[in-house]
Amino acid sequence: MKSKVLLFCSLFFVFGQIIAQEKKEEKTKESGHYNENKFRQMYDLLATPNMFRAASGAPGPAYYQQQADYKINVELDDKNTKLYGTETIVYTNNSPEALEYLWVQLDQNMRSRTSQTPLVGNERVSPALTEDRFAKQFMEKGFDGGFNLEYVNDANGKPMKYTINHTMMRIDLDKPLKTNEKLTFSIKWWYKINNYRVDGGRSGYEQFEDGNRLYVMAQFFPRMAVYSDVEGWQNMQFWGRGEFALTFGDYDVTITVPADHIMEATGELQNRKEVFTAEQVKRWEKAQNTFDKPVLIVTEEESVNASKGFSDEKKSWHFKAQNVRDFGFSTSRKFMLDAMAVQLETAKPMAISIYPKEANPLWGDYSTRAVAQTLKTYSKHTFDYPYPKAVSVSAEDQGMEYPMICWNFGRPDKEGKFTDRTKYGMLGVIIHEVGHNFFPMIVNSDERQWTWMDEGLNTFLEYLTELEFDANFPTDRGPAAKIVPYMKGNQKFIAPIMSNSENIFQFGSNAYGKPATGLNILRETIMGRELFDHAFKTYAQRWKFKHPTPEDFFRTMEDASAVDLDWFWRGWFYSTDYVDLGIKDVKEYYVSTEPTSELKDYKMRTGRFTYNEGPFIYLVDSNHKEFNKKTKKAFEVKDVKLLSDYVNEHYTAEEKRDLKAPKYFYEVEFEKPGGMIMPIIVELQFEDGTSETQKFPAQIWRMSNDTAKRVFATEKKIVKIQLDPKLETADIDVENNMWPKEAVKTKFDELEKK
Repeated sequence: MKSKVLLFCSLFFVFGQIIAQEKKEEKTKESGHYNENKFRQMYDLLATPNMFRAASGAPGPAYYQQQADYKINVELDDKNTKLYGTETIVYTNNSPEALEYLWVQLDQNMRSRTSQTPLVGNERVSPALTEDRFAKQFMEKGFDGGFNLEYVNDANGKPMKYTINHTMMRIDLDKPLKTNEKLTFSIKWWYKINNYRVDGGRSGYEQFEDGNRLYVMAQFFPRMAVYSDVEGWQNMQFWGRGEFALTFGDYDVTITVPADHIMEATGELQNRKEVFTAEQVKRWEKAQNTFDKPVLIVTEEESVNASKGFSDEKKSWHFKAQNVRDFGFSTSRKFMLDAMAVQLETAKPMAISIYPKEANPLWGDYSTRAVAQTLKTYSKHTFDYPYPKAVSVSAEDQGMEYPMICWNFGRPDKEGKFTDRTKYGMLGVIIHEVGHNFFPMIVNSDERQWTWMDEGLNTFLEYLTELEFDANFPTDRGPAAKIVPYMKGNQKFIAPIMSNSENIFQFGSNAYGKPATGLNILRETIMGRELFDHAFKTYAQRWKFKHPTPEDFFRTMEDASAVDLDWFWRGWFYSTDYVDLGIKDVKEYYVSTEPTSELKDYKMRTGRFTYNEGPFIYLVDSNHKEFNKKTKKAFEVKDVKLLSDYVNEHYTAEEKRDLKAPKYFYEVEFEKPGGMIMPIIVELQFEDGTSETQKFPAQIWRMSNDTAKRVFATEKKIVKIQLDPKLETADIDVENNMWPKEAVKTKFDELEKK
């Protein structure tokens, strides 16, 4: 029995050792991995195509959108800075679902004393404050500018049940609103207008020393939220940063202001002869056929005279707009107004500017011309501007857009002098805000979700417009090199472009600069202008007067160009990967008919076939121990008899004339320390002072995320190899872009040299 026990124990011990050994071997095996290839398709990130939105990026056969038509009457109380209004909304349900309730945006409630917006910001103690800042922060009750609703009634004047949740209002319906049904209801409200230079905001008034005010009015009325196939009601709260998601409709708006005011607004003015003098009407008619320079409609003299009095009389301005997503207006007795016509292929809109005398001479010289250039350039890259006008309003500390009208900062000093920085800053904001008529006022993306879809695309076209307006325009966003400081920053404070509007780190760089730069890289470096421009225009024309999503943009750009860009969207838009390409190693080779020792038994494999017999032409590494470095003995291709015989046998005389005769051979190994894929752009500089540039598509990295190799056969000796010589790829480290390596010169080096 004892021996059996010992035998069993021995067997158990051996078996245990075998099991342990197997487990040990299992641990040493390399584990599997998820598909992290940079070129994998984006099925894991993009929404599934459906009948509403096709896989091509176009609207699907079942695509729909709602409509909200408004009849609005508002009155501005200039003395008490209040706005009173009533509106009637006709809402059409074009969706396949019945709606139990409606959501209405009350964005002005962000300025309410009970607003939650101030509560979500971080605070810290400032060690020193001016008396006014101290009083405002710690002593004042705070401005109360939210909506005061007097009623919400149905078409019969019967009160409707509603619930207000901060900046959103839910209207509960007695019975569901069915598909293709319309609902009419009315709202009456008022609110106190904020001094936006004191209390902030995109809307409000600017106070002048002479007692006058300049009003820029937006978000001034309850507006319908968007209901769509993507997420149902877009009823995300308005916190102040993420902008707006709005429904298209027709507007009939009457605005009553002091009789001495001049005004511009969304839509076409219906009663011009009632609100302008006869002489001003004649000037307007002249401007409608003037294309070379603005015509002054309301002169500085007329503006100054109006500013001296404060009329107790009233005047009503009547505007109508078709197929717009919003409405804004600006009014003041200080306004001058000029205008000119813009000739497009299929339309002749008016470019208009309104501004106080404090804005001259800068605005009179440049504003309307910039508006006209914007309409021309944007139309060329998208579609002809479909609205009758585009208006630029001078409002300090502002830069905000609405259909057909926008407010823009930039004025000279009190003596009328201005720097180039002021001039180009003003021109940049005018071009940008007027450009927003295209994105998102017409190509109506959801700003509450995706800031980049309007700001990024618009900043890209702003860059193109600035260069067409002035070839020496000091652009600050668009070229790849401009985004490098952001891309090489602390990754903790960088978020992907595909971040919700309220959650973006470094807002300007992430929502404006990086997407604009990405589009410019696509156009100039990856796709080429012809393919990019066609695809971009296709997107704009597919989605004008509709509600596109990021997927619609990504898919359309690929669909219309036959360029697979999943790797680019994934890296540039969905991650914070940065670009860093480098030259890791360069080997020089020379032609020889004599093999080195390790090549004497060389077997060449091509695909599935192995060649055991030569004869071979050898390429010998110049650093090989058997290479004669003193003589650098190398044959020219034409002197290699083996090759000469082959050429004479296989090529005609005409074909021989086109054959290259390389003498120098270089194997270049590129590396990619950064995570972002990019094409390899390499400039070869030769000893005779000439150079050539070669470009390899991004797909060169598809089999390896770390290195890639190319062989360059040249007739002339290469003395320098440089990656990305024109800084096209936003490479954050150019010190590894040279062979032979050389120190990158800085501005300090140049100054020291001088």
